[in-house]
Amino acid sequence: VHLVESGGGSVQAGGSLRLSCVHSDYIYSRYCMGWFRQAPGKEREGIAIYDSNGRTTAADSVKGRATISKDNAANTLYLQMNVLKPEDTGMYYCAWDVGCDGSYNYWGRGTQVTVSS
Repeated sequence: VHLVESGGGSVQAGGSLRLSCVHSDYIYSRYCMGWFRQAPGKEREGIAIYDSNGRTTAADSVKGRATISKDNAANTLYLQMNVLKPEDTGMYYCAWDVGCDGSYNYWGRGTQVTVSS
């Protein structure tokens, strides 16, 4: 599975961004996709997960400000981020988990998000 992220950029605190992750065609009936981010000098953090069953989850750090969704017809996963904070700055990656067991097998190259105060 090939993943390509886009939609990052530089915004002021309080602003919004919508990240997109286009994926190649797949053969798996069950899968999960996730958004992760990594800030400079920090460990990678899971942001939100989409399950092919339709269930979504979000990390406490972004709950209420981030919405993960998917357009299956367009092979695209989205992450809508609102009320952005400087601590949201980082490289955002999407990843594909074939068995929904937490072992994300495929990763995109990321898109940079920079939030200024």
